[in-house]
Amino acid sequence: MLLIGPPGAGKGTQAHALSDALGVPAISTGDIFRDNVRNETELGRQAKAYMDAGDNVPDSLTNDLVRDRLGQDDCAGGFLLDGYPRTTDQVRALDEFLAGQGASMDAVIELVADPDVVVERLRKRALDQGRADDDESVVRHRLTVYREQTAPLIDVYAQRGLLSQVDGIGEIDQVTERIRSALAERGIRVPA
Repeated sequence: MLLIGPPGAGKGTQAHALSDALGVPAISTGDIFRDNVRNETELGRQAKAYMDAGDNVPDSLTNDLVRDRLGQDDCAGGFLLDGYPRTTDQVRALDEFLAGQGASMDAVIELVADPDVVVERLRKRALDQGRADDDESVVRHRLTVYREQTAPLIDVYAQRGLLSQVDGIGEIDQVTERIRSALAERGIRVPA
């Protein structure tokens, strides 16, 4: 399963809730990148420059990281992706990986959120968590990058019949319930 939407739409929060309910790992490239930056790994040093500017980490670097993570034992029974794929090239890389595993994507949930609400959410997160990548100018740039590079994925997954759009604005539990309902319409039951 994939959660897609602009930065600050609540993907990470919802990914953790769904991951717990479904008993599958939530794979967040953002978290993996931040962990690598914090631990000053080679990947972290490479990723930091892109993240600080509000740009996406290049596909080749991201694809390698995700392939490695999805190949781990805890992903054998399924997984939930948050923040990947972000480009059509990453979709192709993910499709190739899944096909090699004899698997395919079951559902894609798009969290829809007003850009001004997203900017305010991320400004608050920047203050609460001290995240440099949530500065307002960086956030607005990330929203532009999202519209240009990631939004076309919505069309790809809609054409495949996998996409459900869910309003990402509201209380966390309300959004989680909307996602549960959207998945139930696809025959995917998410335990409470």
